[in-house]
Amino acid sequence: MAKYRFEQIAINSTEKKKPVEEDRFTYLGLEHLDSGSLKVTRFGSDVAPIGEKLVMRKGDVLFGKRRAYQKKVAIAPFDGIFSAHGMVLRPNVEVIDPDFFPLFISSDYFLDAAIKISVGSLSPTINWRDLKILEFDLPDLETQRKLAAVLWSINDTMESYKKLISATDELVKSQFMEQFGSREKGCYCTLEECCVSVTGGSTPSMKREDYYGGDVPFIKSGDVKADYVSSGALWLTQRALDETTARYVPTGTVIVVTRSGILKHNLPVAITENPVVINQDLKAFEPKPEFLPQYLAWAIRSKEDVLLSKTRVMTVDNIESRELYEIPVMIVNIEEQEQFVAFVRQSDKSKFELEKALSELTATYKRIIAENLG
Repeated sequence: MAKYRFEQIAINSTEKKKPVEEDRFTYLGLEHLDSGSLKVTRFGSDVAPIGEKLVMRKGDVLFGKRRAYQKKVAIAPFDGIFSAHGMVLRPNVEVIDPDFFPLFISSDYFLDAAIKISVGSLSPTINWRDLKILEFDLPDLETQRKLAAVLWSINDTMESYKKLISATDELVKSQFMEQFGSREKGCYCTLEECCVSVTGGSTPSMKREDYYGGDVPFIKSGDVKADYVSSGALWLTQRALDETTARYVPTGTVIVVTRSGILKHNLPVAITENPVVINQDLKAFEPKPEFLPQYLAWAIRSKEDVLLSKTRVMTVDNIESRELYEIPVMIVNIEEQEQFVAFVRQSDKSKFELEKALSELTATYKRIIAENLG
């Protein structure tokens, strides 16, 4: 295994252009890149992007240098322009195999080293002058080619599992619409009227060390990644609850992310499995006894496209509280809701098996890279 400086491995393309109107159709921003996926599934802008952008060519590796801890790496699907908050990288084919190159850039081996040299506190950024001198171990080209064949095969299977998981959610959404969304007659109430309470959250001062490290689960927008949530990355102390406005929301509460960059393409909704505290980027809906939390959660998800189309773009995207509160929910008896929930649970079992298989494949993928790099 040989050691190389990053500037010997990758070519940093700095070609730029000022966008014109037609460039909006082939624009990629960091918001279009998904952590953990090399494939681009979203692109474009409603208006021509402002300011100079990087020129990208089909097959280039796009790397988000701003907030690199999000680990956003993708392969350019077409010629176009890319955010100036990223890097457009190309392989030095004398050192690294072109098929192996994107796998290397997206590996924890490379990303963890790159993240360590980020500078800045609010939006940590990687500078090329620091990145180019980092050193990395690489196997010989023949070994890289063999690794690329194996890893791309695993990667393709992982992407297939992700599509199946997404299709499972779409099936449940379709079932909800078939049961409750397409009736010509029915009585409705607003989402707010379905709830005992609707509350927002808050974040105790991060400067108070005595507010953190306890046993109170604290949920931020980034923690809402599944249909159910029980804890997040941070934990509060009882003192934080005693001395601030932070409060528990009970088990069986529907929580919705209303402020996050992810709202450009996804509306995270989850149900609490135990009492938790939420931050200001979420809203909590505690259902009345006549409404099951799963029923309300899918009533919200069924309106995802409408809600996302009405987000306000500020520092980060926001869903207007009133738009969310006034979602129409059909009033149906508890037996009909339970019938739907039974369907959801059966779908959850299928999704659990897919997620388990995906997790095992991901672990295998990372193990192979770890054994062959560094």
